[in-house]
Amino acid sequence: MLALNNFEVMYNEVILAVKGLNLEVAEHRCVALLGANGAGKSTTLKAVSGSIKTEDGQITGGTADFCGKRINDLPTEALLRDGLALVAEGRRVLPHMTVEQNLIVGGHICASGQIMRHNLEKVYGRFPLIKRLRSRQAGYLSGGEQQMLVIGRALMADPKLLMIDEPSLGLAPMMVEQIYGTLAMLKAEGLTLLIVEQNAGAALSVADHCYVMENGRIVLDGSAKEMSENEDVREFYLGLDSGGEKKSFRNIKHYRRRKRWLG
Repeated sequence: MLALNNFEVMYNEVILAVKGLNLEVAEHRCVALLGANGAGKSTTLKAVSGSIKTEDGQITGGTADFCGKRINDLPTEALLRDGLALVAEGRRVLPHMTVEQNLIVGGHICASGQIMRHNLEKVYGRFPLIKRLRSRQAGYLSGGEQQMLVIGRALMADPKLLMIDEPSLGLAPMMVEQIYGTLAMLKAEGLTLLIVEQNAGAALSVADHCYVMENGRIVLDGSAKEMSENEDVREFYLGLDSGGEKKSFRNIKHYRRRKRWLG
């Protein structure tokens, strides 16, 4: 469904943030993109969705294809109408509007009021808590409630591919479990997902395939099962030693990973 080939993104015509990236997302599958802060994960999603232009960024090399269509230069609105939606990092609700008004904004591309109402009821069915809060001002929701809302708002456009940036960031473990339970349900319903995460354990729990990104490049990829068993992924992203025990961060030898992956 989505294919990035030798993909490059630059900011301000100077900073090369994504370098020769190759990534594929198959239809009805979930792909996780892991990496530390500054690796280029969010930049990749912004570039694919067309929103990178608001930050003086641009695609400077390679190709991005969605459902067989070249999308390098398409604006966000056109991509959304084609079925590609992004839930950006930071839970960007419209704080002075109610929950339901936020959802209606997400359904602005619906062809009719009937379709919008249908999509609204689907969102409420997936997020019963959001339905109970539909008259509340969005700025007064908790972080987890806001995360549900922005996912629901993206679903109002009935996307084919949903890209989500750091859905677990800053949330309590119980809320992370609830959010990922919903993502697993969406995947089971046939929605294609691309999830950017630092919480590798959560992402690998629903992903079919996983890529690891460092310094703007993909340094490792494989099935979610393979990655969860990979010694370096377990050590550096899951915090586990070879016996499956939690490992102290100060005992991690960074040079060993970089030599193995990048050397």
